[in-house]
Amino acid sequence: MADEISNLMSQSKDKSVLLRLRNNKTVKGNLVDFDVHMNLTLNDAEDVSEENPIKLGKILLRGDNILAISLPDEES
Repeated sequence: MADEISNLMSQSKDKSVLLRLRNNKTVKGNLVDFDVHMNLTLNDAEDVSEENPIKLGKILLRGDNILAISLPDEES
């Protein structure tokens, strides 16, 4: 199972991901890297929880704050 998740995350590098956080925030950004604890580095991140997105730039999200990750669709 962990290998499948790692493969999915690796295939999503440099692509846009959508994250739901424990504080009810939603963040969107380009996945740069991740580790075994699901700590994520994102470029061009935005807080899209409100009507007007707030630009965050390059961020590191600690894995225990992430509830869900929406990965991009697989290309045909």
